[in-house]
Amino acid sequence: MECRLGCGACCIAPSISSPIPGMPKGKPAGVRCVQLNDDNLCKLFGKPERPAVCHQFKPCPSLCGTTNAQALTNITELESMT
Repeated sequence: MECRLGCGACCIAPSISSPIPGMPKGKPAGVRCVQLNDDNLCKLFGKPERPAVCHQFKPCPSLCGTTNAQALTNITELESMT
């Protein structure tokens, strides 16, 4: 599955414990990453500064669903279970 451009759910819903440029202590769950632009695109995509956890995340239909809202709901639920 290809990532839906402009979704951004994986940059909002989960917590990220590794440092992110502009967020040296990582990112809490439910907080928008500072590297997510106004179009919900990652400003670090393809750059070496992008955290490994972000690079390793791969979209899939069961997690991302068919809409951006569904992706946000699903990833939020998964985050709450971990």
